[in-house]
Amino acid sequence: MSEAEESDQRRLARNVNELMQELRVAQASVQILFGFLLSIAFTEKYVTVGSYIRITHLVTVLCAAVAVAFLTAPAAWHRMLFRQGRREDVVSQGNTFALVGLAFLALAMTGTVLLLAEVVLGGWPALVVGGLAFAIFTGLWFVLPFASSQRAQDGEEP
Repeated sequence: MSEAEESDQRRLARNVNELMQELRVAQASVQILFGFLLSIAFTEKYVTVGSYIRITHLVTVLCAAVAVAFLTAPAAWHRMLFRQGRREDVVSQGNTFALVGLAFLALAMTGTVLLLAEVVLGGWPALVVGGLAFAIFTGLWFVLPFASSQRAQDGEEP
């Protein structure tokens, strides 16, 4: 193996490790959220809620489940492919899975905030709170990093 190949392999190994570390944070968050969301359906109060709350809850649970699937997929890919020397595939696909997982986590968090706001505030104020939650997650997790990336590509200071 040449020095350049070895350096490339070290970079890939570092990228895999960084990806897995980043995902540990998101995985723990979404798994706790998922468990919390599941428990809501088994409360006495849940029997009396309307279809809007039930549908919002179901969509939120599904978003959390999809987030779990995507945020844990890179670990499964790593486990299945690492001995085959396919770290580049793990990093590339893992990055895509992480971004999709974060998008669904943002939706699940927004749905959770919306459900809570609906119980506490109800009506249009709950929708405003849910919209603000969506804007914050989308802005911090996607819009600002994308804008920073675009500025860097254009040669501007980040």
